[in-house]
Amino acid sequence: MNNENLKVTTRTTFQLLAPGVAPAPVEAELVYDAEDPYAVAVIFFTGSGRVEWMFARDLLADGLLTPSGEGDILVRPASDDPERVLVELNAPTGFAILSAVAEDVAEFLDASYDVVQPGEEDLWIDFDRELQKLVSTID
Repeated sequence: MNNENLKVTTRTTFQLLAPGVAPAPVEAELVYDAEDPYAVAVIFFTGSGRVEWMFARDLLADGLLTPSGEGDILVRPASDDPERVLVELNAPTGFAILSAVAEDVAEFLDASYDVVQPGEEDLWIDFDRELQKLVSTID
């Protein structure tokens, strides 16, 4: 399938949560690109620049309903506010818990499903192009 220019981008504001201090707003973009049909990206715009995290679209969707993920990325409904979803990010350089409006995330996911339906992601992968990328890195 032709997946050129099939992207969904949504601007939103996450809240950075830390014990003992007020939540700090962090501007972000949620990005879905049919060229990588299983993944979503969250790009955070911080005082230090852009920070991008990529993870499975299913993880984000599942995390709206129930705690999901393991390791570097966990997504779960906020226990104290059903209208928010928490994204926990773990990296060797630090740890962050961010909160987003669940409806914003759900609307972003719905828009991504308009581009590529769940369960049809494999139809959007250009295996020849991916194989060529692998071969070109060997040369």
